[in-house]
Amino acid sequence: MSWPNVRLLWSFIRPHRRMLFLGIVLGLTFTAASLAIPMVIKVILDALGSGTSMTAPIVILAGILVVAGVIGFVQHNLMGALAAQVVFDARESMVRKYFRATVASVTKRPSGELVTRVTSDTVLLREAASSSLVELVNGTVAIVGTLVLMAVLDPVLLGTMVAALVVVGVAASGLMPLIGKSQRLAQESVGRMGGGLEGALRAIRTVKASRAEAREAERIIVDARDSQQHSLRAVRATAVVWTVVSGGMQLAVAGILAFGAWRVSTGVLAVSSLIAFLLYAFQLLPPVSQLATNVAMIQSGIAAAARIREVQDMEVEEAVDAQVVDLRPRAAAGVPVLELVDVTARYAPGADPSLRSVSAVIPSRGHTAIVGPSGAGKTTLFSLLLRFLHPEQGEILLDGVPYSTLPFDQVRSRLAYVEQETPIVPGTVRSNVQFTYPEATEDEIWAALRAVHLDDAVRAMPNGLDTDLTASSVSGGQRQRIALARAIVRRPEVLLLDEATAQIDGRTEAAIQDVITELAQTGAVVTIAHRLSTVIDADTILVMEQGCIRARGTHAELMASDELYRDLVTALRIAPEAALAG
Repeated sequence: MSWPNVRLLWSFIRPHRRMLFLGIVLGLTFTAASLAIPMVIKVILDALGSGTSMTAPIVILAGILVVAGVIGFVQHNLMGALAAQVVFDARESMVRKYFRATVASVTKRPSGELVTRVTSDTVLLREAASSSLVELVNGTVAIVGTLVLMAVLDPVLLGTMVAALVVVGVAASGLMPLIGKSQRLAQESVGRMGGGLEGALRAIRTVKASRAEAREAERIIVDARDSQQHSLRAVRATAVVWTVVSGGMQLAVAGILAFGAWRVSTGVLAVSSLIAFLLYAFQLLPPVSQLATNVAMIQSGIAAAARIREVQDMEVEEAVDAQVVDLRPRAAAGVPVLELVDVTARYAPGADPSLRSVSAVIPSRGHTAIVGPSGAGKTTLFSLLLRFLHPEQGEILLDGVPYSTLPFDQVRSRLAYVEQETPIVPGTVRSNVQFTYPEATEDEIWAALRAVHLDDAVRAMPNGLDTDLTASSVSGGQRQRIALARAIVRRPEVLLLDEATAQIDGRTEAAIQDVITELAQTGAVVTIAHRLSTVIDADTILVMEQGCIRARGTHAELMASDELYRDLVTALRIAPEAALAG
């Protein structure tokens, strides 16, 4: 049992400790009522034997039963509410952590696994952090209280019962670590299965086109089978614990019955005392069995807490000593909107640098294009500008102010970004276009859609702007145009486009080129392009290779001076003369 995980388990309970303590008090009251019942029955039996009135004991017994029923009902509802709140708090904590975490710490894990931690692990946490904990306390008190009252009735029979409990407890406790380990391994397998399934379903077209359905299904089923095996181990261990505890206690009761009958025959013990003792022995069976179950569930909860703690340990985006700075005077003075000064960056310690001593200036107006072979560092440069990645050396400036002194929000509020995969955010067309700029009016939304030649298609959708995209079939080109509309609806100061025209037709590409030209007149447009036809008219083209900027200039200048640029143009079969004319 790991104490950091236990502390994490307690951290989810601590905000609701008053509710927990109330549940414990109610449980103890219920236990006390249950403990009183055999004694009252003994009094009734003694009154029956002596011929005295049984009215008062029967009324007391009825009252105890009613009170115990009401308390049990209230406690059950209270613990259910506590369990639901604990699950919500854990899920809220993880979801907020995911969105505050750095891009690197989120993307290094399969998204399906991260989802599993929010959905599946929190269910295991629920019982461990609420009812199991209360029942563990109440069960312990019930066992102790029952043993005390047994001692009052007959210490000799009690000694027999305690000896049986010790044997049963030692046998069961040795299996508890196996239960926790098996549950943890089962959850890890579920996480891997979720990650693999999510990735395979995302690439379902490729899977089917490659005739790999059976292979992918089998690969994912391996993790499902692995989870099944670990779950079975946990179930078997739990079953053995339950069998040892239940069977041992039943054997103990049978032995006590025979031993107690002998003591009654010798006149040492009254029949009513033996009956009361046996009632307590039968009352002892459920809390002892439940105690083993609760410990197993808490072990499962601790295993889940360990995986949740990994989420809590994810690195988050934080700007040290960052304050909002008024950058308008600097922008008005003609300072470049973005500047990289001798920047070196790598994705992991010890890895090769993705950028090496890169310096570049992005003017506040104009179109800057970035080209180069795969792995040249183009996307890394964008990651740096968006603060998904931080420089190892050098500095990035926004209007002449170092990134490191500015809040993340202030930097990103100046930028609009269209990534290469152009994902659709779950929701409607309207919510997608408004995603970056929630204040966008309907006219602004339609103007953005018109600019990317998507307005007619949206009007033809069943609910227009309010069409749910998650339930609609949207082509790759339409997704890309929605992402572009999302970026341009607020007229950004800096527009970052990662291959923005990769999945659209020539007519729409020409319209987007017009949008880029228009935006470049009032702001900065930075384009990563694998299709050089989209950047021929750029004011400046940066040619990257192996993490460095090897050349910069206009298309005509680079065609005359840079061999790599000429090779890229030739590889894409763009005739220099046609390119210059276009």
